[in-house]
Amino acid sequence: MRTATALVAALLPAAQAMYPKNSPVLRVDAGSYKRLIAQSNYTSLVEFYAPWCGHCQNLKPAFEKAASDLQGLAKVAAMDCDAEENKAFCSSMGIQGFPTLKTVRPSTKPGGKPVVEDYQGGRTAGAMVQATADKINNHVVRLSDKDLDKFLARDKPKFILFTNKGTTSALLRSIAIDFLDQVVVGQIRDRETEAVEKYGIDKFPTFVLFPGKDSSGPIKYDGEVKKNKLVEFLAQVAQPNPDPAPVTESDKKKKKSKSDDKKKAASDEKTKDTKEPSDETTTTTREKETAKPAMEITPITAIKDKDTLEQKCLQTKSYTCVLALVPSEASDQGDKAIASLSQLNSKYLHGKRHLFPFFSVASDVDGTAHLRQSLKLGSGVELIVVNARRGWWRRFEGDDMGVEAVEGWIDAIRMGEGQKKTLPEGVVVEAAKEEEEGAKAEKGDKEAEKGDKEEAKAEDKDEKVDDAAEEPKIVHEEL
Repeated sequence: MRTATALVAALLPAAQAMYPKNSPVLRVDAGSYKRLIAQSNYTSLVEFYAPWCGHCQNLKPAFEKAASDLQGLAKVAAMDCDAEENKAFCSSMGIQGFPTLKTVRPSTKPGGKPVVEDYQGGRTAGAMVQATADKINNHVVRLSDKDLDKFLARDKPKFILFTNKGTTSALLRSIAIDFLDQVVVGQIRDRETEAVEKYGIDKFPTFVLFPGKDSSGPIKYDGEVKKNKLVEFLAQVAQPNPDPAPVTESDKKKKKSKSDDKKKAASDEKTKDTKEPSDETTTTTREKETAKPAMEITPITAIKDKDTLEQKCLQTKSYTCVLALVPSEASDQGDKAIASLSQLNSKYLHGKRHLFPFFSVASDVDGTAHLRQSLKLGSGVELIVVNARRGWWRRFEGDDMGVEAVEGWIDAIRMGEGQKKTLPEGVVVEAAKEEEEGAKAEKGDKEAEKGDKEEAKAEDKDEKVDDAAEEPKIVHEEL
């Protein structure tokens, strides 16, 4: 029998060699996570592991392969949760077993928190690459003949991809992130014949750089379609954004200023405690503390019966619907999901944005059990989006159903990003002619149609629905 000492000695080399410095996997710890991952411009796939974990060792080859394939497109990182300095951080991230994988996607709002989700896909390199690539933020502008001139009138340099593809590749999205606020990146289809003929495009894909108003004219790129080569080409008009951003003297001064302000505030607070506030001071304080009126929250509609569920979302002519499938009994997670959708619903209504409708459906509503079973969903809280007319659906992945995470998911749907799954047979029902005509007259369905059209702008008409069983595509070949 092997002694405990011998066992530890056998495991030690594996622990030390888990992800060496020359590995394509970025090593992070509790101290560097915020700077390298949370504040990064890039989407990240992070593995939380323990060196003694056999499953972690088994995952290593595929994880390193994914890191190599995503080089320059997204970050692939790992944190040793067995290290003493990382234990508290791993616990705060909800890590309970190894390996645990999470995707971290930058907020689409300046200064917003990143969206962190559990990765629940396959453990092959291809599956991890595709899932991570799908979550890369999209800053690429979709163009057509009618809006190209307006786009080119911008002051900043423009970089346009002429393509016969309807989707926006991970490579192009990563270029847009590299040069965000430096170069405006656009994409235009081959069927926009006026633009194609004007700039002499005779093959696809073709990249064209428009350096600016004072330049001699557009420049075609004729090099390899590789990230480093494209970055070198664009360096003639702008330098890529550093990631993570370096700490500037201004940042240091701000940090010191905040520290000094805190000390001064603490000192002032002690002084205030020894003084009796005057009527004038009290009145002024009350005026300052008067909050601005909060936005009125418009709750989402709760579907109460099978007929309404089918009419709104599951008929052959139904447009896109977001459904919160919740247990019939009240639950914290269910309440959180509904509250997030209600807040977003109110935001879109107040902003006069026509988006697809949101509904909640309790588990005791007739027809939901069949829907859950058909989509292979559990009995807990689920957020899904369904488009019966086009025959696809998507599921919200992750446990955080807060407003920001849900909004990021909805934005991705609206932009046509991410993988769609085919609706199983038996989910979509045929609508009676009278019901279809009645539904068209309803205001709610008109709003749904407008929202669906907004979403359709981001999708190619010829694009096929992705099947869950389909082999992952190679992200470098999507141009």
